[in-house]
Amino acid sequence: MRKFHGMVSILAALLLAAANAAAQYPASPIRLVVPFPAGGPTDIVARPLAQMLGEALKTTVIVDNRGGAGGSVGADAVAKAAPDGYTLLMATVGTHAINPALYKKLPYDAVKDFTPIALVAAAPVAIVTHPSLPVTDLAGLVALARQQPGKLSYGSAGNGTPGHLTGEMFKTATGINIQHVPYKGSAPAVTDLLGNQIQMMFDPLQSVMQHVQAGKLRALAITSAARSPALSSAPTVAESGYKGFESTAWWGVFAPANLPAPVAAALAEAIERIVRGSAFRDTLGPLGVLPTALTLGAFGEFQRGELAKWGKAVRDSGATVD
Repeated sequence: MRKFHGMVSILAALLLAAANAAAQYPASPIRLVVPFPAGGPTDIVARPLAQMLGEALKTTVIVDNRGGAGGSVGADAVAKAAPDGYTLLMATVGTHAINPALYKKLPYDAVKDFTPIALVAAAPVAIVTHPSLPVTDLAGLVALARQQPGKLSYGSAGNGTPGHLTGEMFKTATGINIQHVPYKGSAPAVTDLLGNQIQMMFDPLQSVMQHVQAGKLRALAITSAARSPALSSAPTVAESGYKGFESTAWWGVFAPANLPAPVAAALAEAIERIVRGSAFRDTLGPLGVLPTALTLGAFGEFQRGELAKWGKAVRDSGATVD
């Protein structure tokens, strides 16, 4: 009986300590790991969120860009961090829905190693080309690719990213042969596209929007079910003759597994207020990004559905990464 009471006392002390820590949270700056280089679509979503989250929690939220391996390097760093609320991940559909099926060996488990906090935003993938490519629509692109099999190349933010898998899905849908060139993020890929080192990209709309508007890139289509209000002149892939084709990128915040529930709740509440607020919408909306709020359990359920959906897409495309 004494042993039992001792165990109860220890458990109560641990729970009290956790509650006190949560009540004081945050007591120091928070690190938000972005698993891609600065300037890419994930970074574009993460930076205003970090600023607004810091203001909401009365602390500093530091963006830490850690690119590599389709986002897996940054995701793994967060998976192995202490579950105290001071290291968070700006996760993507790639890191938490595509990579588990795409990579033969992944250093983290996309479900078991994380605590889902909140879905933040979603955006279609844009199919863009360098203006020197003699095509103005998808039909022209497909025709040119068939005339020159294996000669055209498309860039993406890396293996396992939405752009990579969307490109593979498009190859399957059209039967064309175009070569994938993976980069360590969208920003360096866009730089090479602007320099005509590659001919096209499949990338979330926000990372290429300014170049399309400036006439430096040509948007042939977007991959959402409906046209984007931010770029209404670009038809959907489905409109362009490939019915049912849809690919949407999303971003959400995860923490390491076993995050104390009060800390998770505090983060989820603050992020949901930001995502539903006008400042966040006004910042990202013109870039073609749709703020999308789901928190905690609902976000976890969403992720499990996305794992099944994208896992099938990966298997159907035959894409794999060693």
